[in-house]
This record gives sequence, C-alpha cells and structure tokens, in this order.
Amino acid sequence: MLIESTQNEKVKNLARLITDNRFRKKSGLFVVEGKQENERAIKFGYLSQEFFICESIFNEDFPKGKITLVSEKVYEKLAYRGSSEGVIGIYETKGKNINNYSPSENATAIIIESVEKPGNLGAILRSCEAFGIEMLIITDTKVDIYNPNVIRSSVGCLFGMNVFQSDNETAYNFLQKNKFQIFTTNMHQNAKDISQIDFTKKSALLFGTEHSGLSQFWDEKGENVLIPMAGSIDSLNLSNAVAISCYEIVRQRNI
Repeated sequence: MLIESTQNEKVKNLARLITDNRFRKKSGLFVVEGKQENERAIKFGYLSQEFFICESIFNEDFPKGKITLVSEKVYEKLAYRGSSEGVIGIYETKGKNINNYSPSENATAIIIESVEKPGNLGAILRSCEAFGIEMLIITDTKVDIYNPNVIRSSVGCLFGMNVFQSDNETAYNFLQKNKFQIFTTNMHQNAKDISQIDFTKKSALLFGTEHSGLSQFWDEKGENVLIPMAGSIDSLNLSNAVAISCYEIVRQRNI
C-alpha cells in the first residue's frame, strides 16, 4: 500500500513522534531519519517497529522489518532533509541505568549538566564517539536524547555509545564509587591549564551550560580546569569546548 495523504493516521502519528517530546516518552518510541542513522540504530541493537520509505528516493535494499511506502509529497512533509534520504524508521527507546554499568579500569567520562540545545548535544555525542570516550552522562537534562535533531547532528552516534541520564547526586555517587578523578570546568573559579592534567588515569570531566556554567552542586567536588585562549573572548561554544577537551584526553593517551 502506498500512502499519499498527509492526513493518514500513520503519517500523523509519525509526525507527532518527530515533534512532540512528551509523546515520544509516553510511547517509548522515537524516529530515525536517513540511511546511515538507521543502519547504526540497527547495528547497535535498537528494535525497529516500522520503516517509512519513499521508493522514488530510496532505491537501495529495504531494511528488514515492517515497511510502509509513502509518496514523495508525504515524505518531504515529514523529513527534515527533504528528498535527500528516503527512509524514516520508528524504534523503541532504551532505558539505561548508570548504576548497572561497570566502567573499565581507565575509563573516561564526559558529564554534561543541564544541556538545553539538541544540536549541541548531538555534536557532543559525535565528538565523544570520535575520540573514544567511554561514557557520556547527562545530568538534570533539559533536552530529550531521542529528539530527532540530537540524532541528526550526532549522525547516529547516540546508538553506539554508553549514554546515561541521571541527577547530579546519582552521577557524583557513581564517580566516587568507581574512583574517578573528577575535573570541573567552572570559569568563575581558579583553574589549571587542561594540558597539565593527567588524563591517562580514570577521569571524568564536567561541563555546564553556556550561559551559567556548572551549578553550585559541583563546587569543590573536583579540580577545576580550563582551555587556554589567546583571544579576547573568555568562553567557547559548549560542543566546541567538549571536542577540544576530548582531543586532549586522546592525545595524552596516545602518547
């Protein structure tokens, strides 16, 4: 069957999963657009419910699972990328409990507190995956990790990573229990150059929001570090700061 109307109930349900965070959480489902992103979701064990495919755009082998065909008009109405990919999948979310995870002996963890922008979170996921960070912990989150923009901007890196959501207290107890050395990035406190920190040991590096930094909860709970800058500006975009820090971690470990 080919769906040609945007008023079709299946299409309406898919559109709601794309735009409505609360509906995604209630249903336990999320949407993945694009060939590479769907391939990664399947590769890393996410369970698909249905694929919506526009045959005039997606002319490769169909993924295994339930297939619904849609017209180009319907697909372009749903897809962020317009006619560039031709495939959208619906998957079941995964609940991951940080207290059930056993980090490796020299694990690295990035902790992001109260991140607000889906694009920033997606870029952070991409950097963490690219530089081999073992785990990403998101505390007091203000953004749905299954937001389509998170998945798009991470190019599906979300699916292959150890990503956990928790409150600050739970995250701190986890770090202490597993004997992480903790480093904060609070620009309002004295700090040591990040290149002078030994990241070859089990380490956790924390970042706060761009406009207010880390909350008071993290005061005095770790050593404060900074990225040295030569210009007149005193801060970086959050995702850029994480990427630079991840590079410094992997640089030290490769040396």
